[in-house]
Amino acid sequence: MKLYIKYMVSLRCKMVVTEELNKMGIQHYGVELGYVDILQEISNEDRLLLGQNLQKSGLELLEDKKSILIEKIKNLIIEMIHYQEELPKTNYSEYISEKLGYDYTYLANTFSEVKGITIQQYIILHKVERIKELLLYDELTLSEISYKLHYSSAAHLSNQFKKVTGLTPSFYKKLKRKRDENLENI
Repeated sequence: MKLYIKYMVSLRCKMVVTEELNKMGIQHYGVELGYVDILQEISNEDRLLLGQNLQKSGLELLEDKKSILIEKIKNLIIEMIHYQEELPKTNYSEYISEKLGYDYTYLANTFSEVKGITIQQYIILHKVERIKELLLYDELTLSEISYKLHYSSAAHLSNQFKKVTGLTPSFYKKLKRKRDENLENI
């Protein structure tokens, strides 16, 4: 049986969920971003208690099918952009549709209806967050980052980055360096 959990977007979230399940003695065999596989049905009381305990950590146990689908889409995108070494070779719509087993038009319409933004906009926001992360690591050039994240060019990446953040990637890096220098001088 699967339990779906909203706002579960990091390894830390997985640890929190695992800890709560262990505290409650709920046997499970897989904790992934957005859901957990448990071995048997749990009572409504336990479900309610688990939901309350997760809420203390900013997580939410999901019940309705539309919310569960949206979380699956979000978690798939987060996993794809932040945790996979390489992005899929196919376009994102095919990848998402194939992974979730639904027609992409249905997924896109449902996502837009509930979240108020398109799946593509959500992907762009996460790609920009990943770019920020890679810029701060300072291990890859802008061209290497653009290649890694499947941008057609470093210029395209820069334009999209500036559209979302209001800053160029190079200015963003300078801000980080300046902040680090100021912290060292305290």
